[in-house]
Amino acid sequence: MKLKEKLHKRVRIYSGRAVGFSADHIVLPDGNIAKREYLEHPGAVAVLPFVDKKNIILVRQYRYPVGKITYEIPAGKLSPGESFVDCVKRELEEETGYRAGRIKKLISYWPTPAFSNELLHIYEADGLVKTRKNPDEDEFIDSKIVSLKEAMSLVVSGKIKDSKTIIALLYRAGNAA
Repeated sequence: MKLKEKLHKRVRIYSGRAVGFSADHIVLPDGNIAKREYLEHPGAVAVLPFVDKKNIILVRQYRYPVGKITYEIPAGKLSPGESFVDCVKRELEEETGYRAGRIKKLISYWPTPAFSNELLHIYEADGLVKTRKNPDEDEFIDSKIVSLKEAMSLVVSGKIKDSKTIIALLYRAGNAA
């Protein structure tokens, strides 16, 4: 069975500082035309930072689209030409005030492939050295050291709803060194 869809006509709706939106006309496998609306994203990284073998750093910030303060692992969007590891280093220091001694790739995934092309790359960091936070001018972030056990309890209780954080914690739990 054929499944692949092909671009017929690109229709860019919006190009913003962080993301873009398109409503492309596509050719379905049966030859009919349909529309696919989606968010264009440059990709992002997230990092599970270990201060020691049992404790990690979570960040808290207000997320406007959901109207809530969230608990998350540090993360951020890739800048043009920036490597994944350089982005991890930048975001970790900006959001937590720590620099990593070691960075290791865990997993990459599509958070919402039905309506976005974002690919998120999750890393783990340890050997942290305290520096200073340097958030973007429009970011207001608190960081908190919690145990892995406490972080998993926050997932189970529904206090952590952020997918990258849940995936990082579950991946780490399933592949504990």
